[in-house]
Amino acid sequence: MTYKYYKKIFQGKEMPFAFIDKDILTENTNQILNRAGNKKIRLATKSIRCRAIIDYLLAVNDQIQGLMCFTAPEAVWLSKLGYDDLLIAYPTVHREHIRDVAREVKKGKKIYLMTDKEEHLIRINQIGEQEKTILPICLDLDMSSKFPGLHFGVHRSSVNDKKRATTYLEAVKKNPFVALVSVMGYEAQIAGVGDNVKGQGLKNTAVRQLKKRSLKEITKRREEVVEMIKDQGFALELVNGGGTGSLESTILEEGVTEVTVGSGFYTSTLFDHYQKFRHLPAAIFAIEIVRQPAKQIYTCLGGGYVASGAAGTDKVPLPYLPPGCKLTKNEMAGEVQTPILYNGKEALSIGDPIFMRHSKAGELCERFNELTLISKGRIVEKVPTYRGEGQSFL
Repeated sequence: MTYKYYKKIFQGKEMPFAFIDKDILTENTNQILNRAGNKKIRLATKSIRCRAIIDYLLAVNDQIQGLMCFTAPEAVWLSKLGYDDLLIAYPTVHREHIRDVAREVKKGKKIYLMTDKEEHLIRINQIGEQEKTILPICLDLDMSSKFPGLHFGVHRSSVNDKKRATTYLEAVKKNPFVALVSVMGYEAQIAGVGDNVKGQGLKNTAVRQLKKRSLKEITKRREEVVEMIKDQGFALELVNGGGTGSLESTILEEGVTEVTVGSGFYTSTLFDHYQKFRHLPAAIFAIEIVRQPAKQIYTCLGGGYVASGAAGTDKVPLPYLPPGCKLTKNEMAGEVQTPILYNGKEALSIGDPIFMRHSKAGELCERFNELTLISKGRIVEKVPTYRGEGQSFL
């Protein structure tokens, strides 16, 4: 899409605002369905944070089913609103949060609590006994790789091999009010690390080699642990893996029953740098030019929506349209102002928009109460984000 296309649609709209191009969202969704092969797709709500978009995606195709939530309060909130099949991606240790989950499970809802330590199991078991209900749990299998001098992946689960999985299973058996029915292994070093970054040829080559080496190891690890769990009599309802950046490799594993996708639907800037796929930007925000302090410098109000993770320029939002925009090195994107260096063909004036992209998908929604949805050159709807519904989970 072009600068003029979006500028015309939003003529007169107060800035800043965020929007979703539903035509591009649909194209991204179709591509993701193709990339996922015959695996079910679980939506990562952390990367969406808008119920209207979640509903839209769930209705697109039966292959998309189930949600991966990032906290227990989010899962409980969604459950009370009618959603089901909720996998909580991170451990929950607050007793009242576990109790709230238990009360939803007692109603017949399917909510999986994430675990990897005996302490998790003991706490969940205590609440389950008090609430007189057996709570479904998921084993978070660590999928990082350890190379000489390098931890390739994220510091996530303590269960990172077959031996530790055996110890974990022994602990599960001692806690009768938990039911191990699922396994998740998130290969962050494959799914979340770009391997086709412009201007980083040597690093790209190194990352691809590390990914190839890591994949061989972690595929075997997941297969062995899942088989061991089944051999010990545990009936697994799901084995979850992957993310937007690893679909091509994760779907090859026969034991994986579903993959998780979130960021690929919006396609934030961190997902521009993969060799095997390229989706289009569907989530964009606009900031307003409020002054021009020098030739080819246009200063906008606000815009400093920096993403989480290791501090670096890759976490800063980037100008998208018009072409020829870039951030200044000294100021970058700021809370109160964002200067834009512009050397393009469009004639920019005070009051014009600069269209920006966030580094991470769902985090954009923490800055706006609503998303404006557009299709075929017009605004079709305005829908609340989680924030717009008064919800902020982390």
